[in-house]
Amino acid sequence: MIPYGKHHIDKDDIKAVIKVLKSENLTQGPLIDYFEKKVSKYVGAKYSVAVTSCTAGLHLASIVSKINKGKVLLTSAITFASTANSALFCGGETIFADIDKSTINISIDSIKNTISKNKVHVIAPVHFGGLACDMKKIKQIGKKINAIIFEDAAHAFGAKYSDGSKVGSCKYSDMTIFSFHPVKSIATGEGGIITTNNKKIYEQLKRLRNHGLEKEQEKFLLKKNAFTNDLKNPWYYEMQELGYNYRITDIQCALGLSQLKKIDKFINKRKKIAKKYDLAFENLKNCKPIQKNMRDFSSNHLYVLKINFKKLGKTRAKLMNEFRKTGIMTQVHYIPVISHPYFKKKNYDENDFPNAFDYYDSALSIPLYYDLNNKQQLFVIDQVKKLIG
Repeated sequence: MIPYGKHHIDKDDIKAVIKVLKSENLTQGPLIDYFEKKVSKYVGAKYSVAVTSCTAGLHLASIVSKINKGKVLLTSAITFASTANSALFCGGETIFADIDKSTINISIDSIKNTISKNKVHVIAPVHFGGLACDMKKIKQIGKKINAIIFEDAAHAFGAKYSDGSKVGSCKYSDMTIFSFHPVKSIATGEGGIITTNNKKIYEQLKRLRNHGLEKEQEKFLLKKNAFTNDLKNPWYYEMQELGYNYRITDIQCALGLSQLKKIDKFINKRKKIAKKYDLAFENLKNCKPIQKNMRDFSSNHLYVLKINFKKLGKTRAKLMNEFRKTGIMTQVHYIPVISHPYFKKKNYDENDFPNAFDYYDSALSIPLYYDLNNKQQLFVIDQVKKLIG
């Protein structure tokens, strides 16, 4: 089968992991800090905090943003559930904006309309498919309403803003959260990372991922308990806030460091594959690719076709089964969040999100990943033309 997405592992990755398995530290060792520094340097941010998953990162970002009961997070209607859930984990509320038809990213006009009717404390734009949102405009909106901004960049490691700076530099936000799940730009197994330029945020994130513990002497709150007759108690630490065990391991970071060395190669190959699809599908009548004119800025995590199923004369379920029979796996990214049973209880009006539902009714992701070879891609192209064109 040709999957819609897949990780790439080579001998260097395997050697890096084996080296850690033979070392003294499988977790809480030096590779975590080293990996964080390398990611910070790559994206152009001052600080990074690696965690167990992007979902964990989104959760911690919501805590740092002081989301709690009565506080509201605004995000895109087209995203994975974890973006919306991050505020709910903290007792807050999540509301949604519609998407832009051409980019599938959160609509600037819809953000403005939504905040005119709701008090919003946090804006969490989602860089769908690896294409950065219009962060300059979102930052301006956030400044006017004094909102924290954190970017859900699960799809966008290696992507650039329109000014050429890298997503993750936090040039337009307080934090950026990435995913290193196997189908993403680089893999650590599971895993994620939060980048920021704010030292206070950085230090709190480090505590929160480790049970809320503080081990640095100068930051102790109960300093008298840290000493015995002016001698520092070597065992002493403080739990200063409610935290979590969101620690990533040295094993994962070893894989991440090895993968990071290949990131430019990964991103360039994804771009090449996407552009080849664009060229092949430019004259198809029943479908068109999204984000076609933005390949050079995107990390090209997904390749999504918008298909006119009514004109095609078959359902999406039937088409996906036809692809599967040929050995090609497809997927849908994503079901609008408000359509899930949990969110339906909150009585959102689907009519407020026409672009999101129009996109959902027509979207289909086809294979795009580093190891997709020329022969496989030509086969996918041929089947798309045969089954859709």
